[in-house]
Amino acid sequence: MNFEELVEKVANGEIKLHQVEKYTNGDKKLATEIRRKALERKFGISLENIGHYSIDPNRVIGKNIENMIGVVQIPMGVAGPLKINGEYAKGEFYIPLATTEGALVASVNRGCSALTAAGGVKTTIIGDKMTRAPLLKCPDARRAREVAEWVKNNLDYLQEKAVSNVTRHGRLRDVKPYIVGNNLYLRFEFETGDAMGMNMVTISSEEIMKVIEEEFPDVKYLALSGNLCVDKKPNAMNFINGRGKTVIAEALIPREIVEKKLKTTPELIAEVNYRKNLVGSAQAGSYGFNAHFGNIVGAIFLATGQDEAQITEGSHGITLAEVTPEGDLYISVTMPSLEVGTVGGGTRVPTQREALSIMGVAGGGDPPGTNAKKFAEIIAGAVLAGELSLLAAIAAKHLAKAHKELGR
Repeated sequence: MNFEELVEKVANGEIKLHQVEKYTNGDKKLATEIRRKALERKFGISLENIGHYSIDPNRVIGKNIENMIGVVQIPMGVAGPLKINGEYAKGEFYIPLATTEGALVASVNRGCSALTAAGGVKTTIIGDKMTRAPLLKCPDARRAREVAEWVKNNLDYLQEKAVSNVTRHGRLRDVKPYIVGNNLYLRFEFETGDAMGMNMVTISSEEIMKVIEEEFPDVKYLALSGNLCVDKKPNAMNFINGRGKTVIAEALIPREIVEKKLKTTPELIAEVNYRKNLVGSAQAGSYGFNAHFGNIVGAIFLATGQDEAQITEGSHGITLAEVTPEGDLYISVTMPSLEVGTVGGGTRVPTQREALSIMGVAGGGDPPGTNAKKFAEIIAGAVLAGELSLLAAIAAKHLAKAHKELGR
């Protein structure tokens, strides 16, 4: 069949969207064009802009996308430089932000300027683990406890017998069992190097389930995820125990910088933070005791090929602000669940890989894991910049003015 015949058959449903590659000899770029043209014909619309892109469909179909018809383009800006005094991120960085929200990049940029003028951001990683929590159905609670104890006492055996068979990079470090009636949830914790690691821990956990079923024939493996992982949902588990990278970014900002660059005072910023981010969030029952973590996390995730659904957990966290005895401003962000990677997944897409390269974190680190940690510290620093700038704008009553000028 020629091009026009294929477009017509896809448009009228004779050929399904996922079958097009069978008729193009595996040419995924041609298949992408056929699907897009078929939709144009079917609905009488133009998808001209969706059809303009630099990404090679042959590289992403089957790895990052199915039934591809083109791309969605999101404007990307850059904020910085931001000086970071981290354990892995050291120096000045520019942060790529993909967003359609006017004023966001300008706001983060202003925060970067104030923080850098104050000597930079200090970042500390206090946790690093990716989790998966399979569900086992046991005869009763006592048997569930026996299985849980066996698993806790045999982590090295499970690493050798199961995990090592499916990955060179994943390492089973711990397990937290939870028993509800005759249900056993095993929340496994893995090290995953520079990968965010969800695929790695999912495949590894399934191998572990096979070993457990062999060891305990009366126990039934029901679900690879029992929802205690917890992935892509607001939850107390990750807010308290962490998932991915748990990072703190903090800074001490002299009063004169607050007054000159942010047009307010340390006292007003601290009060707004207390009454808005802490009291207001508590009244709302929020897992985000912050102003807008999700804004910065989301913009960086979209720019760099992270799993966009994990912006949910990335928006968890607490912003603190207080006036020091000397009259300066101490401010910090604590991010318990920042799930990021610099290899695998969407980081393979060329445009996203280029965004990672702006920060010097594209690909694997040496030793493994250092690039992902460096990236997490940069994100935390950018989030601190965004929090500082927004709190200052609210304190100075400049928020509406900024959105009128940049967001309309």
